[in-house]
Amino acid sequence: MAGAVGVAGLRNAAAADNQQAVESPREPVKFTWWGNHSWEIRCGKYVVLTDPWLTRFKTGTYEPEGADPTTRLVSKPEVIDRYVSTADAILVHHGHYDHLPDVPYVARKTKATVLGNETHLNLLRALRAPADQLSQVTGGEYLPFKGFTVEVFRSLHSCGGERHQFAFPGTRPGAVPQRPRTIADLVEGGTLAYVITIGGLRILSLSTAGFDPHALRDLQVDVVLAAPGGEPGVTDRLLQTIKPVKTVIATHWDNFDYPLDKPAVDWGGLDKLRASVAAAGSSFVKVDHLESIVL
Repeated sequence: MAGAVGVAGLRNAAAADNQQAVESPREPVKFTWWGNHSWEIRCGKYVVLTDPWLTRFKTGTYEPEGADPTTRLVSKPEVIDRYVSTADAILVHHGHYDHLPDVPYVARKTKATVLGNETHLNLLRALRAPADQLSQVTGGEYLPFKGFTVEVFRSLHSCGGERHQFAFPGTRPGAVPQRPRTIADLVEGGTLAYVITIGGLRILSLSTAGFDPHALRDLQVDVVLAAPGGEPGVTDRLLQTIKPVKTVIATHWDNFDYPLDKPAVDWGGLDKLRASVAAAGSSFVKVDHLESIVL
C-alpha cells in the first residue's frame, strides 16, 4: 500500500509540474553547446549542465579503426575554466569517456549537485569527485530544484553493427573501482535520460540515439536534445513514441577529435537525423560549437 501511494505521489507531482509549465508564463531559456552532449541550459540565474566534457583529446573514435582503448584520460581545468562559470545541477547520462572525465572538476568548481546511477557515481568517486555532491538515481525520480525540476528516466545506449554492440559496456556496482586511467576504464554503466523543466519549457535530454520506449511512451515535452546514429530508424521510432514535439535540437553529432574552438565537423549522422525530424513534422535546430539558441 505504501509503495502504491509513493508511485501515485510521483505521478501526481509530475502531472502538477506539467500543468504548471502550461499555465506559467514562459521565460527565455538559453541553450549553449560545448560539443558532444555537453550543454549549458540557462534560465535567469539557474543553470543545468548535461555531461560537461570540454577537454577534448584525440581518440580516433570516428576513424575506420575506431577508438584506441589505451588512450589516456585527460582533464584540463584551464580549458574548462574558459567556458564553465556556474551550475546548479549536472546530469550524467552514461559513463563513457566523452561524457564523464571533466565532471569531477566541474562539480568542485560549481558546487552543483551531480545526478547519475550507481556505476556513474562510483566512477566519479574513483576520479575524486566530491562525494557529498553526488546523488544516485535509477529512473523514476522527480527532483525539484530551486528554479527547475528534473525527472529521471531509464534509457538505452545506441547500438550498431552486425552484432548490435557499443563500445566499453559494463557496470561498476558496489565498491569504488581503481582510478580510471584510459578510455576503456570508463564503461557505459547504464544510460539515463532526463526531462528538465525550466522557464516553463520541458526538455528531453538524450545522450545517444537509443531510448527506452516503455519509459518514454506518450511523454509530452517541448524540446528534444536528440543524437544521430544507432540502429536504422531509431529516431523515427523515438518521435513516434513520445507525443508530437515542436523542436528537436541536434546533439552529439560532432567528431570530437577536432577542437572545440573550431567549427564542428559532422561525423556523418546529421543528415539522417534531420530527415527523421522533418518526417515527424518537428522543427530541426543545429547550433555550432560554443553557439547558443534561446527558446
